[in-house]
Amino acid sequence: MSAHLVLAAGTDLIEPINTEGKLVLAALLGIGVIVALIIGARLHPFLALTAGALVVGLTARIGLDGPIGERFEASIASFTTGFGSTAAGVGILIALGAMFGKLLADSGGADQIVDTIIGHASPRALPWAMAVVGAIIGLPMFFEIGLVLLMPVIYLVARRSGQSLITIGIPALAGLSAMHGLVPPHPGPLTAIDYLGADLGTTLALGVAVAIPTVIIAGPVFGLVGRYVTVEVPHRFESTEEEDASGRPSFAITLASVLLPVFLMMGKALADIFIDDETAPLRSALDVIGTPLIALLIAVVVGMFTLGHGMGRDGVAKSIESSLPGVAGILLIVAAGGGFKQSLVDTGIGTLVAEKVADSNVSVLVLAWFVAVLIRLATGSATVATVTASGLLAPLTAQLSSGEVSLMVLAIGAGSVFFSHVNDAGFWLVKEYFGMTVGQTFKTWSAMETLLSVSGLAFVMVLNAFI
Repeated sequence: MSAHLVLAAGTDLIEPINTEGKLVLAALLGIGVIVALIIGARLHPFLALTAGALVVGLTARIGLDGPIGERFEASIASFTTGFGSTAAGVGILIALGAMFGKLLADSGGADQIVDTIIGHASPRALPWAMAVVGAIIGLPMFFEIGLVLLMPVIYLVARRSGQSLITIGIPALAGLSAMHGLVPPHPGPLTAIDYLGADLGTTLALGVAVAIPTVIIAGPVFGLVGRYVTVEVPHRFESTEEEDASGRPSFAITLASVLLPVFLMMGKALADIFIDDETAPLRSALDVIGTPLIALLIAVVVGMFTLGHGMGRDGVAKSIESSLPGVAGILLIVAAGGGFKQSLVDTGIGTLVAEKVADSNVSVLVLAWFVAVLIRLATGSATVATVTASGLLAPLTAQLSSGEVSLMVLAIGAGSVFFSHVNDAGFWLVKEYFGMTVGQTFKTWSAMETLLSVSGLAFVMVLNAFI
């Protein structure tokens, strides 16, 4: 089925509160303020998104009846409503994901996965193995955490195999980045799911289906460019003594712990598809334990025992406690993005966008990807690109099927990782860890991100032909 939007009579969309010109101006000014504050003033995205939301609300209400105080209060109400609902819906999941990721790192479980997979790979298969490692580690972890965790392994594998650092590292980065942009429970996909009203289980299943071929193309295949980019392996993280791995959880236990929430959420999605009777005991049970909050909560509790077995009670408690400060900024950015989204929605500009697209031949999926790309290029933030594009395009989901809404989430996710460049913190993180010049970083990391984004959209469109 095509994902072209068709607005039916009676579609429940918010009526525009002002003229088309003023609403478009409000949206452009709001996005412009966010971009200017993040890039020009180097302001934290939380403050930039808050300011952008207020600019949208006030600009959209210019010329309306009533004192300016009421218009200001209405703008604040829109922002706080979106902020609160997003913090409640997405913030808890991000916090639980951070707890699990920290347990995985501190217990040595992440190292166990890496060592096991790398130890069974031949030299020719190492780039493929690194892509698998990056994807598995990237599933429960944020990109930055996964990168820091994997860099010692990338160095070690490149040094021992004699292969290019780029050939070994690019596949791992592709796996990390694809999980970050396409697969929940990462903040970007989770936020888009919440804003667009997508089903998490369906999005998770489709996200994995898109991520696998995307990682292959942007990872091991593109990694062959490494033979043309000469980079010496840095001497960071070299150890002078053998690491004690006796306290690590086994590979089987670690992998089962990582995949537990994935299976629980997928189980719920499959039950909703194949069990028609909503009162059936099996479907009811899967609906409960497959709810994202419950699935991640179960994963954290189980992980405290399976991953934390060798850490002791105090070690587990310290790991859980130290996991939250690192994601505080992300929580605020995502919640403020929800406030910005609600500010856009309440002006009714989404209705105008929907009406403009309704009679055109522009695919909603391509439009979603393109909007995310523009915001990504302007701000350098995949999270800001995701929350802004999702908020702006949320009304376009009114006449889409559940599967198409999930594909729209993935299209936005693919667009949010397009061409990382100098305004992206990840660009400099990769540059410094790999010891590359700016030009080399553009040729490798930035090109890989672009290929991953375009490939992701291509596979989304392929799946759309069957949904």
